[in-house]
Amino acid sequence: MSFSLRFHEKPDGECQVKDYIRSRSKKVRGKAGWLLSRLENEGNKLERPLVGFLKDGIYELRVIVEREQYRILCFFNKEVIVVTNAFLKKGRKVPPDEIERAKAARTDWLEREEK
Repeated sequence: MSFSLRFHEKPDGECQVKDYIRSRSKKVRGKAGWLLSRLENEGNKLERPLVGFLKDGIYELRVIVEREQYRILCFFNKEVIVVTNAFLKKGRKVPPDEIERAKAARTDWLEREEK
């Protein structure tokens, strides 16, 4: 199955994931790009430790560079993978507000896709 990778953008065109990744080091940008490319090519066949299911249809991409754990959250909608938000994980678990942000982005994306 072939997948298409999309980045969630706000109505004004702002893309949190792209902005966040661009602001990181060259190593982080490179690893994130590599992982996003693999996700697009392999989709739901990509597994731990690179990708993990969180809850409510939200998945995390694990970008680990020099002991720092970055996360990129996404969801699947048929053959489309939508990347919603990115952040530096500081604790043991993904913060609930980041999962809620991903769910809100999914709701927004699906509503705009229906129009």
